[in-house]
Parts: sequence; structure tokens; C-alpha cells
Amino acid sequence: MTAFTTAVGQLATDVRLPAGDGPFPSVLVRTPYDRTRHRAEARGWAHRGFAAVVQDVRGRFASPGEWHPYADEAADGAATVRWIRRQPWSDGRLVAVGASYAAHCALVLALDVPEESRPDAVIAAVPALGAAETAREASGVERLLSRVGWWAAHGDRRDSDENALDKALAADPGLLTHLPLTGLPERLGRPLPSWTDLWRSRDRGRLVSRAAHAAVPLLAVGGHHDHFAEDTVALWRAWAGPSARMLLGPWGHGLVTAPGADAGPAHRVNLGELYVRWARRALTGELAPGRHGAQGLGGADLWLPADTNGEPRTRRPRLLRGSAFTADPDRAVRSDDLTVPTDGPPDRCLLVTPPSPRPLDVVGPVRVRLRAIAHTPSADWAARLVALTPEGTAERLAVGVVRHDGPALRETEFTVELGRLARRLRAGTRLRLEIAGHHFPAHARNPHTGGDPATAVRLFASRREVDPDSVVLTLPVLASRPSPIEPTEEILR
Repeated sequence: MTAFTTAVGQLATDVRLPAGDGPFPSVLVRTPYDRTRHRAEARGWAHRGFAAVVQDVRGRFASPGEWHPYADEAADGAATVRWIRRQPWSDGRLVAVGASYAAHCALVLALDVPEESRPDAVIAAVPALGAAETAREASGVERLLSRVGWWAAHGDRRDSDENALDKALAADPGLLTHLPLTGLPERLGRPLPSWTDLWRSRDRGRLVSRAAHAAVPLLAVGGHHDHFAEDTVALWRAWAGPSARMLLGPWGHGLVTAPGADAGPAHRVNLGELYVRWARRALTGELAPGRHGAQGLGGADLWLPADTNGEPRTRRPRLLRGSAFTADPDRAVRSDDLTVPTDGPPDRCLLVTPPSPRPLDVVGPVRVRLRAIAHTPSADWAARLVALTPEGTAERLAVGVVRHDGPALRETEFTVELGRLARRLRAGTRLRLEIAGHHFPAHARNPHTGGDPATAVRLFASRREVDPDSVVLTLPVLASRPSPIEPTEEILR
């Protein structure tokens, strides 16, 4: 194998070539996370016959220029693709590959550049589709903790400090409670001009809408415990290329390196080997047309077809306490704590189902319907579903947050979407449903005034009233025990 470093349009680029004379198909990874961290991955691609090209994006690590997240990737990526195809070692075929932000870099090449600069196939893992998708839930509620962590580590700087937020929280445990949220850079002690710009991003769904015009094969890889899981599924469903494949396991943002508590031995997939085999078939046109894939059933150690969905079944959980409660931002319900306080006035509405008489395979979207009143003109409603195991432990299953703006004291009926589940619940499991006004610090606190949570300088408490008889939990339950599939076969067919 041959390895060298060059500058493509002044951007620092590592190239590793297979042994032999070539020419070869190419793999392109464009990353803001330091291209040198991909050397083992590049060797793996080259060992399997691909020319591996890994590049620091503009303004990051060894690449000159200014770092503007999500702004320059289409133009810089297109120039890199054109350079690759002019090289004597390139046979013209190219696969764009990336995870998280690097998946965004790969996707804009397929969807936002002229045809001659597009890749021939795309592998997008845990895709950060754009600034708007990362900043807010589909409902519009601001994601706080994950965005603070990312911007503290990577925003408006050439290098990265993965521990920046941990260090800042150690120095000031109340860091995320200070207002306004746009003032965070001052409290971190360094300039972050793009932090304010993040909260002005409103073009959510742009790449998914453009996926309807995609013309190349896609492999989308995600995790049920990843905060971009819904975006991964939406991308796969919208993709109009000749084939679309999806692998969705019981993993977090780090995929197989971050398995959930419900992952089993069957969910240990060699993603690198799978990517190579899929890329070969994609470039030679051997993939069957259409949309296929596999999803891991957590707690059951097996895989199901990606389009498997259970039959919607409704449950009416019993009220334990808190049909009337106060959403007080000074004692917000914590996203990182499943403990429910039993003393003092209620801070949430708490409901529970009876123990399940048999195991349940819950596969598909979960939602809660309810009627409720807020005493303020703006209110967030966070619904958290928790499994209470027969052993007495609590395990978070799903969370959804919606924002309702309207006249105070008016009863409103609405639905909270909690996202997709793919989980086997054992017999004897009870489901605890919490309905609260906050899910902090995962999400920003609503000021309850109708103002912008990112710029608010004062927060007010909001009295809430839930009609417990109106609360309906809808679970997608498989009618019979599923027949497992082999995920690699499903992805490669």
C-alpha cells in the first residue's frame, strides 16, 4: 500500500492506495474531527482494494480557512471529488462515507452539488443532517445538552477539546441554568459566534426533502438510542436513489462502540466489513432496487426487517399522582435522573400501567394523547416512558417533547410523539408515564412567556392540569413472535 498527504484546494488530505497498479474505486471521508483519527479505517479500505481519501474540512486541524459549521461542505466536497477523479489511481467511481457531521458532508455531495461532482454511492451513519436538525426536535423544542457539548468541544476553533463541557461544569455546576442561553460563550471563556447563529437555523428537513431526488444508492446506519435516530429513518424513507438500505441497532451515537443495555451478542456487527461489501455491490449495480434493511430488537438479541411495525394498541395508564402540578424551571424535571420525588408538591403527572401478563415486542412509533391545561401562554409538554422491570429497576424507553403556544387556561387536546421503539418487554413489566413541563438539561427550559428560550432572561413557573382519564398511550405491538433475519444478508441483497 502507498500513503501520502497532499493539499486539495489547500485542504489537508491523506491518501492511502491499495497495493498494485490500479486504477481503483475511491472512498472519501471529509471530517471536522481530525483526519489522522481515520488512519486505521483508511488502511482497512485500502487493504480491500479502495483508494481511501480522508480530509480535514475547512478551518479544522491542518486545513486552513475559517470553520463555519454546515456552510462550506458542498463546495469543498465537490472540488475534492473532481480532484480525485482526475488522479491516475482513480477509476472514477467514488463512495462518500461519514458518521455524524461527516455524514452531512457525504450527503450534501449526493444532494447539493452538480451531477459531475456527485459520488456514486453514500454511506451515512448517525447523520447530523444540518444545523436546524441538530438544534431542535421535529416539534421545535431546543436540544440543549448535546448542542452545548458539541459546540464547547468543536465550535469556532481549529482543534477539539472533547472534555470542554465536563471541565466547564466542574467549574460551574449550574452552567446550563444561566440565562440567556446565547450568553454561553462568555461563561465558557472563549468566543463562539456560530453558537448564536445555531438558534437562528430554521431550515429543518431540507436534506430529507432533497433525498426525494437522490440518484445514487444509500446505506444509512443508526441507533435506536441515538438522538438522530428519527433523522436516520426519515432519510432512508425519503431516499429515491436506485436502492436504499438501513441498519438500525440498539446502539447510541457511537453505534457498536456504544451499545444500549438492551443490546445482545447478535447485535455486535462488524460495520467496517459490512461497509466494504455494500460499497462493492453498490458500485457494480448488484443491489436489488427498493428500500430494505434491518432493525435490532433490543432485549431479544435478534434482527427484524427495517419496515416491521407492530399493531397500534392503546393503554390507559392509572394515575398515581400529579393530575395538577407546577412546571417550575428552578426545579425542572431532569433528563438524566429517573428518580421521582415523593415529597413536596408534584412536579409532574405520574401514571402507570399494570404488569404485562406476557412479553411484549414493541416495534414502531410510540405516542401519547391527552387533554391538559397550562396557566401560561406557552408550555412545553414532555412525555417520558419508563419500563419498571419485575426486579424493580427503572429503564428509560422513550421521550417526546412538544411546545404548545396559545391562550392560557384553555383545555387543549394534543399528541406527543415519543419516537420509535424496537424493544422486547418481559412479562411482569409495568410502564411508567411521566408528563412534565421540562426535560432538562437535554432540552432547554421554556420561559412560559411565548418568548425564545435561547434568548430569554427570565423564566416563570407554569401551573398545569392534566385530565388523567384522557391519557392514552399507543404502543405498536407485534401480534406474534417475530421471525428473525440475518442483517448482513438484508443489507447486501
